[in-house]
Amino acid sequence: MNKVPYNKPALTYAEQLQQLKDRGLHVNDEDKALHLLEAISYYRLSGYWYPMLVDKQNHKFKPDSSFETAFNIYKFDRELRLLVLRELEKIEVAIRAKMIYVLSHSRGTYWYQETNNFRNPIKHADTLSKIGGEYQRSDEQFIKAFQSKYSDSLPPSWMMCEVVSFGVLSNIYSNLSPGKNKRDIAAYFNIKDRVLVSWLHSIVYLRNVCAHHSRLWNRVMRIQPLVPRSTRGQWLSNTNIPNDRTYFVLSMIIYLMNSINPKHTIPNKFFDLLNKFPNIDTSAMGFPYDWKNEPLWQKRSFS
Repeated sequence: MNKVPYNKPALTYAEQLQQLKDRGLHVNDEDKALHLLEAISYYRLSGYWYPMLVDKQNHKFKPDSSFETAFNIYKFDRELRLLVLRELEKIEVAIRAKMIYVLSHSRGTYWYQETNNFRNPIKHADTLSKIGGEYQRSDEQFIKAFQSKYSDSLPPSWMMCEVVSFGVLSNIYSNLSPGKNKRDIAAYFNIKDRVLVSWLHSIVYLRNVCAHHSRLWNRVMRIQPLVPRSTRGQWLSNTNIPNDRTYFVLSMIIYLMNSINPKHTIPNKFFDLLNKFPNIDTSAMGFPYDWKNEPLWQKRSFS
């Protein structure tokens, strides 16, 4: 297929709305629709009415498709991202804490600077360069206090690992030399170290998706986490599922949180979200037909 230059003109909000109506999308409240096109944008909302197209090449909608349905999916997706971000924060903090504790006690205060602690010295040098940049940019009070009092070029690991980005932290763990320390960190989360490497990489990607307000609910994940062959904790009994959909990464979050906070109520929160938006198609998120029977996804009740 020969490529052609893009030559579609920018449309006014009124023209955008008329185009949607001409393509078969029902609009019950035109004033509200115009407001949403202005406040959110046509292109961002288009990801939520795209599944309603019967002819995707010519952008023709299925019968009974409505602007309001698309906006409800958008609202569901927004709340889902907020739920995920709240849980990822807890996971990120726990990963930092466990890495700091295990590696500082085993390999010393400045373990992250020692090349012999890492598999690939070139990657380690690149990571150290990024760490140095984040150290200089940090405006944390404890970093400013360290800089004013001590002559060291970088602070101890328990300070530094609190200010580096989670992407850098993921790279640090990935590049750690194989051994007991790496296994002990992963064991706290009841998985193998190679699985934790993959899951941390996926969490960095997932966090960026949510932080940039990108569509999550039916996304096909560009970064796919490994499917664990065996786990010490309760994992999914039905493993014949794709690992590039929302269901898998939500299950991954629940599994990790089972170690961090066994009294979490993520399944309850997700069920509440589905009750609030009953028309959401969970199969579009990769949920299998029997997902509600999974022990991992059972509602929690604590006295």
